Amino acid sequence: MPVSFVLIKPDLDHLPGFLNALERGWSPDNVRGADAATEILAAAAADLAAVVEAMDDPEAKAGPIRLPDGSEVERLPGFHRWLWDGEFCGVIGFRWRPGTVALPPHVLGHIGYAVVAWKRGRGYASRALGLFLPEAAAGGLPWVDLTTDADNIPSQKVILNNGGYLVERFTKPAAYGGLESLRYRIDL
Repeated sequence: MPVSFVLIKPDLDHLPGFLNALERGWSPDNVRGADAATEILAAAAADLAAVVEAMDDPEAKAGPIRLPDGSEVERLPGFHRWLWDGEFCGVIGFRWRPGTVALPPHVLGHIGYAVVAWKRGRGYASRALGLFLPEAAAGGLPWVDLTTDADNIPSQKVILNNGGYLVERFTKPAAYGGLESLRYRIDL
């Protein structure tokens, strides 16, 4: 049976579900994990509206982002959507550089996603990516790149299920641990 959920723009009404997932140990950041979750929870304690606004930032106003090695880099324009099936299920996001399909070296792909552990294995990520691609296409890019670790078979299946094809094997920058990774492309 296909999973049933919607993608919603982050908002204050649904924020408690997002924060609850963070408190339960989930993180929207597949690389920085718990550190990113802790930072978001601290930011939410200070200003709930700012947390929501930072998730829909097509003008990159939210300031720099922290890489896994602790360095900070300029934020790219981007936005997120939450997976919602009556409760928070995960997040999918899109980032780009205006005027070009190219990404800076510190940005591994245009789209990233993370499903809460208690909803994994049910097709949420595949369906979310499929629902999200038309919104990404509205940005005018001819394709999007997505990356995954070489041993992350479930993520590879998500990308392949949505028409992705392998572009290259590469070594991640040192800031991301220097591990082998795969770059996939989905034509829009």
